[in-house]
Amino acid sequence: MDRETLGIIAFPLLFALLALRLPIGLAMLLVGAGGTSLISGWLPIFSVTKTSVWHLFSDYSLSVIPLFLLMGNFASSAGMSKSLFQFSSACLGHLRGGVAMAAVGACGGFGAICGSSLATAATMGKVALPELRRLGYSGSLSTGALAAGGTLGILIPPSVILIIYSILTEQNIAKMFLAAFFPGILAALGYILVIAIYVRIFPASERAQDRIPWRSRLIKFCDIWHVVFIFTFMLSGIYLGWFTPTEGAAVGAAGTGIIALLQKNFGWLALMDVIQNTAITSGMIFLILLGAEFFNSFIALSHLPNHLAIFILEGDFSPFTVVATILVLYVFLGCLMDSMAMILLTIPVIFPVIMMLDFGMGVEETAIWFGILTLIVVEVGLITPPVGLNVFIINKMAGDVKILETFRGVVPFLLSDILRVILLFSFPSLTLFMLRLMY
Repeated sequence: MDRETLGIIAFPLLFALLALRLPIGLAMLLVGAGGTSLISGWLPIFSVTKTSVWHLFSDYSLSVIPLFLLMGNFASSAGMSKSLFQFSSACLGHLRGGVAMAAVGACGGFGAICGSSLATAATMGKVALPELRRLGYSGSLSTGALAAGGTLGILIPPSVILIIYSILTEQNIAKMFLAAFFPGILAALGYILVIAIYVRIFPASERAQDRIPWRSRLIKFCDIWHVVFIFTFMLSGIYLGWFTPTEGAAVGAAGTGIIALLQKNFGWLALMDVIQNTAITSGMIFLILLGAEFFNSFIALSHLPNHLAIFILEGDFSPFTVVATILVLYVFLGCLMDSMAMILLTIPVIFPVIMMLDFGMGVEETAIWFGILTLIVVEVGLITPPVGLNVFIINKMAGDVKILETFRGVVPFLLSDILRVILLFSFPSLTLFMLRLMY
């Protein structure tokens, strides 16, 4: 069997292993090691084990992942999510659909210090869901808004998936963060607009709370000013050149850690839980990255990316048609796989092809624009049936809401996501204007 055929067979074999519930990192490692041995024998496997593992885990850039995870765990344990929701609710709760809008806003704020969509959805679900249900919000609107709002954690910097994309494609993490800002804000505004329209079409789905006086709002802001300060100081320091993204992550983790330690309900047991959760999640991500290293090495050895690039170039396809096809493929993959698996499986094959196409932009701008589009479509997969991990998390927390009702609730938010993808796809300058302004 020739190496190109082996490369093609590897993907359905990998999907089969995932269907058998084998961990994604282990599945990629087994397929990658097995494919490499069929092409070159077992000796290269030992060479990869000896050199690539050390090269991967000694990469300074990877240290940013556990640091941002630590920051998010500190923020969650310190109750920052509750404070963010209470402040947002005080500002917006008197509007029609205002508490659901506040939940989306709080998701965006917590995502800015968390970096994980699933963690954002789970944490904000604990805080906001009881209040939404108490005020009479329908099950579909309350769970749909929180499931969609949770996806902001993957888009608004810092984002673990965005960091992994940057490492895989050798892009500047700070520039990727900067380019993600406007799409992230656009996503939050789109979700808020969806809620405003929804409650006017279905007026019985919500009940506004009483208007909160400005003095009370100011008091609630005093509970979150330190969160705003840490986030602003961390990102300002990165873009003003005071420290690197990794050093910025360390500053953020230290800041949220100090705030957490000053909380009365945060003791040594909570600290141990934060460290343990960070270590477990970091270990899981690093195992996936190790499996991806073996799998990507095999895919490169199979020459599959080269043949795919030649096929597209000889077919004389429009570059934007190629990207549109890839994005549609991501939507279908999102129905079956989680976001990290999609990025690690597809980027090593697809990214070299994208870099060979002419979009009228520089190489770096093309990589960043494609990365943001990819991130948004991956985010859509988190609320797309039949997998929709965010949907299942929020639905399980709601308890009395049927899963079909939750999926119906996220449909309007999916339409908002589709419109946003079309807008950013059609006008790349919307993604790149902050990058061009700063650099």
